[in-house]
Amino acid sequence: MNIESILESIPPLAVYLAVGLIIGIESLGIPLPGEIALVSAALLASRHTLDISPVWVGAAATIGAIIGDTIGYTIGRRFGMPLFERLGKRFPKHFGPGHVALAEQLFSRWGVWAVFFGRFIALLRILAGPLAGALRMRYPYFLAANAAGAVCWAGGTTAVVYYLGLAAEKWLSRFSWVALVIAIIAGIGLTLLLKERTRNLIAQLEAEHDWETLRHAK
Repeated sequence: MNIESILESIPPLAVYLAVGLIIGIESLGIPLPGEIALVSAALLASRHTLDISPVWVGAAATIGAIIGDTIGYTIGRRFGMPLFERLGKRFPKHFGPGHVALAEQLFSRWGVWAVFFGRFIALLRILAGPLAGALRMRYPYFLAANAAGAVCWAGGTTAVVYYLGLAAEKWLSRFSWVALVIAIIAGIGLTLLLKERTRNLIAQLEAEHDWETLRHAK
C-alpha cells in the first residue's frame, strides 16, 4: 500500500476531529503541536484526490481554539496564579517563571490584544486562556478577542496553506527542487530565529526573577 492509498483511506471526519481536538487541548494549556496539525490538514485538503474540505478544517480549528481557550480561562480563573507556580515546578520548559513573566508582560502591555495576537504566537497560544483567567480579565472581552483571533489564525492559516498546496504542482513544474529546498530552509531558519529570540527574552526574565528571589531572601 503506497502513501496515496493510505491518505485516501483516512475519513475526512477523523481529520476534522483530530485538528479540533489537538488545537483545543493546546489552547487549554497543554503543549501540543496545534499549528503543525492545522498546516498538515490544510495541505491534505489541497490534494484533489482526497475528500477533505478546507472550510471544515478551518472551522474545526476555530471551534477547538475557542473551546480550549475558554476551558483554560475557567481553570485559570478558578486556581489563579498559584496554578502557574505549580506547573512551573513540574514543567519548567513550558511554564517556567520566564515563560509566565514574558506572557504577563505582554498582557500588561497589550491587554485583550494579547489574547488576539496570542493565537499567532506559540508561547501565548498555550498560556493565553489560563493566564487571562488568572489575571481576572473580563470574560466578554476575552471571548471576543479569543474568537476573533481563532477565526483569523485558523481561517487565515488554512487558506494560505491550502492555496499554496494547490499552486505547488504548477510551481514545481517551473522551478527545480533546489528552489523548494531553499524556500523550506529559509522558512525553518526564520522560525528558529524567532524561537531563539523568545528563548533569550525568557532567559533574561528568569534571571531577573532569580535575582529578585535571592534579594528578598537576604
